Amino acid sequence: PPGDGQNLVTEDVTVVEGDVATISCRVKNSDDSVIQLLNPNRQTIYSPDFRPLKDSRFQLVNFSNSELRVSLTNVSVSDEGRYFCQLYTDPPQEIYTTVTVLVPPRNLVIDIQKEIAVEGEEIELNCTAMASRPATTIRWFKGNKELTGKSEVEQWSDMYTVTSQLLLKVGREDDGVPVICLVDHPAVKDLQTQRYLEVMYKPQVRVSQNYPVQGLTREGEPLELTCAAFGKPQPTDMRWLRVDDEMPQHVVVSGSNLLISNLNKTDNGTYRCEASNAVGKSHADYMLFVY
Repeated sequence: PPGDGQNLVTEDVTVVEGDVATISCRVKNSDDSVIQLLNPNRQTIYSPDFRPLKDSRFQLVNFSNSELRVSLTNVSVSDEGRYFCQLYTDPPQEIYTTVTVLVPPRNLVIDIQKEIAVEGEEIELNCTAMASRPATTIRWFKGNKELTGKSEVEQWSDMYTVTSQLLLKVGREDDGVPVICLVDHPAVKDLQTQRYLEVMYKPQVRVSQNYPVQGLTREGEPLELTCAAFGKPQPTDMRWLRVDDEMPQHVVVSGSNLLISNLNKTDNGTYRCEASNAVGKSHADYMLFVY
């Protein structure tokens, strides 16, 4: 039977598909015994006298009585397996080296179930990494915050396709934020793809007092208020009203501005600016007290 290979040394080889694998069989204490290399089907690839395998992808890199080193170019998955180093001593010695072939994912795609979402809605995103080996780990980020998806692995012969599903409840702050799908895989560095979220939200409304700039709203003085509204889509409809009461006759409303040129006690009350868009309606209130 073959010896325990105590005089032989080799290392396992991991290589990316299409690259070059270098297999080395070394002898610690050479006694001029013959070294040879066998493939996973135990056919001789190299020995000093002959080269029976007619595969031009195998090249001899170094041959001496202490080392046999062979390169295999354009490696494919079918080259994977155990390659045997043999030393023709008596009894013969043998050890094996394992060649592992990595395949990076063919491509990476994010699919969003709804191109445009509305705030508060939960949307589903799927990221697929096609045909890799081993299976890919998929990570999700929204901006720079990591999120947790749910992955499923499908095996096709010796390749793995991974799909990760992310459920995301979106708010207005997510509009324009990238969602990134990133791949962890030994054959590839920094493979990622991203999609920008588009989120519609109802208006945000703010009322500010232009005049008096600071200080009290006094009888006989003017008051000017401005209403600002932002939303997606941008609100088109904006109106002023007085809560629980009629708008006083002498109030002038022009667009987003409300003007009372001569305040009196009867103007006391709450003035509301309302703005609406396709998503909904919002308002902001200003409480007037005339001193």
